[in-house]
Amino acid sequence: MPLAVGKTFHDFLDEQLHLLDLDEHEWQIADQLIGSIDDDGYLRRELDAIVDDLAFQKNVTTTVEEIEEVLRTIHRFDPSGVGARNLQECLQIQLERKEQNVNVKLALKIINTQFDAFTKKHYDKLLKALDIDEATLKAAIDVILHLNPKPGGASETSSVNHQTIIPDFTVENNNGELEVLLNGKNAPDLRISDSFKEMLTSYGKGSMKDKKQKEAVVFIKQKIDSAKWFIDAIKQRQHTLFVTMEAIVFFQKEYFLTGDEMKLRPMILKDIAEITSLDISTVSRVANSKYCQTEFGVFSLKHFFSEGLQMEGGEEVSTREVKKILEDLISAEDKSKPLSDEFLTEQLKEKGYNIARRTVAKYREQLNIPVARLRKEL
Repeated sequence: MPLAVGKTFHDFLDEQLHLLDLDEHEWQIADQLIGSIDDDGYLRRELDAIVDDLAFQKNVTTTVEEIEEVLRTIHRFDPSGVGARNLQECLQIQLERKEQNVNVKLALKIINTQFDAFTKKHYDKLLKALDIDEATLKAAIDVILHLNPKPGGASETSSVNHQTIIPDFTVENNNGELEVLLNGKNAPDLRISDSFKEMLTSYGKGSMKDKKQKEAVVFIKQKIDSAKWFIDAIKQRQHTLFVTMEAIVFFQKEYFLTGDEMKLRPMILKDIAEITSLDISTVSRVANSKYCQTEFGVFSLKHFFSEGLQMEGGEEVSTREVKKILEDLISAEDKSKPLSDEFLTEQLKEKGYNIARRTVAKYREQLNIPVARLRKEL
């Protein structure tokens, strides 16, 4: 697949390095530092290890103090925060480069002296330690929240390549009737070459007493048989893909008609294997590597599979449905008083979903939603 070629993040840093007025010794150190910076913009290798790297790889003798001096120069590079050794230093560098007003100075004080309380969102401790009111703290935190925790990842010259997904299936809704279409662009119509057929006919008319004539006929027959087998294998693969997708659409018809995730039924590999009479491993291979275009977006086939959960009334629902309700509850919460896992569990039980608190915590983590304390906002 052709990919666009552009400058990488490290190329961008190298360009800035060549603009500096450094002697050969300093340049060697700076070049080594830039090569040690990760794609997200952090320098995670210890400075004493870089001293050893320079000695063994470039025969350059230096000290940690010299490296720190050069590193301070790299901290002035763009994007702001590049070359930081941890998140605290990354935020410090960015704040120090900002115009120093009251809010920026307070934000820098928070990062320098109250970083642990800030990361844990212990706002009461911050108010007490800094002797400020809530509005002042909110203004300073707003400055911090607008900083970039991953300077390398934000660079337009990042080396990350984005690949376009070409769906293997398309599901169309024709007035309530769902139609499955298989993308055949990667598997064009195949047929046996006419020239091979004509060659076989021509050799067949000749004398079969000639040894070379016989060998030629056997060779051509073998090639034609191999081609037929290959064509049949491609057709069988396309048939397997098609019947698997049709079974998924049949099972999840309500979802494909509405796009409402609440309509997704509990579905496991075994359900589709039983409908299609295919082996579970075959269904698994299809589900793990194929994508489907719907009017609601492009999804991996794995998206349509989920475990079941028994409700109080005996009805079985998809765990995806529970996660959607959980996500909605959290998105609607008062961020100054975020809902605890215990309260979320009670809310779900009131709606008929009888699940344990640890299950709620597991679903919340799967949705990449932090605990209540870390969701708190002023």
